[in-house]
Amino acid sequence: MQIKGDARNVKESNMARRIRLLAMMAAAGAGALVIASDGITPRAEALVAQAQSITAAEKRQGAEAHPQLLEEFGGAYQVPQTSYVVQVGKGIAVQSGLGNARDDFTVTLLNSPVNNAFAIPGGYVYVTRQLLALMNDEAELAGVLGHEVGHVAARHSEKRQKAAQRNSIIGLLGQIGAAVLLGDGTAGQLGQQVFGTGSQLLTLKYSRKQEEEADDLGVRYLSSAGYDPQALSSMLASLAAQQAIDVRAQGGDARSVPAWASTHPDPARRVTRASTIARQFGGTTRNRDIFLTRIDGLLYGDDPKQGMVQGREFLHPELGLKFAVPAGYAMQNGTTAVTVSGQSAQAQFTMGSYSGDLSRYVDQAFAAVGGANQRIDYGQIQRTTVNGLPAAYATGRVTANRQVLDVTVFAYAFANNRAYHFVALTPAGQSGVFTPMYQSVRRLSGAEATQIKPRRLRVVTVQRGDTIQRLAARMAYDDLKAERFIALNGLSSTATLAPGQKVKIVTY
Repeated sequence: MQIKGDARNVKESNMARRIRLLAMMAAAGAGALVIASDGITPRAEALVAQAQSITAAEKRQGAEAHPQLLEEFGGAYQVPQTSYVVQVGKGIAVQSGLGNARDDFTVTLLNSPVNNAFAIPGGYVYVTRQLLALMNDEAELAGVLGHEVGHVAARHSEKRQKAAQRNSIIGLLGQIGAAVLLGDGTAGQLGQQVFGTGSQLLTLKYSRKQEEEADDLGVRYLSSAGYDPQALSSMLASLAAQQAIDVRAQGGDARSVPAWASTHPDPARRVTRASTIARQFGGTTRNRDIFLTRIDGLLYGDDPKQGMVQGREFLHPELGLKFAVPAGYAMQNGTTAVTVSGQSAQAQFTMGSYSGDLSRYVDQAFAAVGGANQRIDYGQIQRTTVNGLPAAYATGRVTANRQVLDVTVFAYAFANNRAYHFVALTPAGQSGVFTPMYQSVRRLSGAEATQIKPRRLRVVTVQRGDTIQRLAARMAYDDLKAERFIALNGLSSTATLAPGQKVKIVTY
């Protein structure tokens, strides 16, 4: 979460902007990789043979979405590794036949701590630095982006747009605001869509058939570019291991967003299917040593400029604030907001336009949630003080998808005419679940701010006597060190290390 200019000039709420982006991206067709059931889809072969070029309409669509995606995902990550990612991405994208040359594609490395990759119509391809860090060779990078380009080549976005329109509502919380994609109707899933971060907004599920087609296309693109087509399977295995770690660390470093391959319930089956498909194709290139050399030094996890998630705490050295979430809740730090997710309640911490009147600020926050179509009726705004900070709050009640929900706005006034607030969505009568979180907000001391350090990915050479446990002890985490090391390097639990082997660790 970071400030974009003077807070007083913010005219559109973060939530409204995210919802607007969701509606736009439903049309654009960006999405996350999912591998579905076994078997080869015959349509994929036809799509390879009859690839259609990028249309003028698709170019306009992509050009409209691109700058907003950059803002939502922390911007382009401009580091020495960027040119390498662009080179590999364009090389695999051109295998699709969508463009006539590499210059027809725009490949972006995103400054995001979420494991994600996607492509949108118009030749725009994206991968986050976090997912890049999880990869172990160049072929895995090509396989990830190839699958995403496959969705675009198959024109899956048109069907996804229609599905989104069928399942959307005009109004936030069922009645309010702009279009929001609904889940299965539970309060928790509704909350995820309302308060979704960028990757959540883009995770509009494809059908199983569409996933099979994109998987087949990705493997074919790998083979035609000379890469080992098994790279897609090995990448999925690493991702499944990382997801398992995130689940175990829930309430710690966990990322609660739907990740790159999370919509199928059986990760092992995803890995097996991708491997089975790959056996039908040739290609051997992996470029492991080149890849590891290029990604050495990559920023890993949160960027301190956007705040840091440390255990159950969120700390922002530049904004000078911190808070803690309840046990069992996970945080996702976005560019303009922090999303808090639990089993049945969701919240978002963000900022808005502040004129010095905290009651007016709370009223404006409710108005932003309600949008132009409906006002949320809330009780009297209460004034209080939280850890020396002037604060104000109120709770309103709405009906969404046949459920009664409480919407709470809890705001704080900071120095320099800045204010921040939570917007929380809970089942009716359960708004108190976030009371400890509201009461935890306070100023971050200078000493605390100086202690916040970024994590970096480092590539090291295994020395004689090194073991997984010995190298894992250097990981910059307090928990699951060996498990994190194994997932990061795509190793099995029974693997052994050999002197001279290159491996990745995460350090401060």
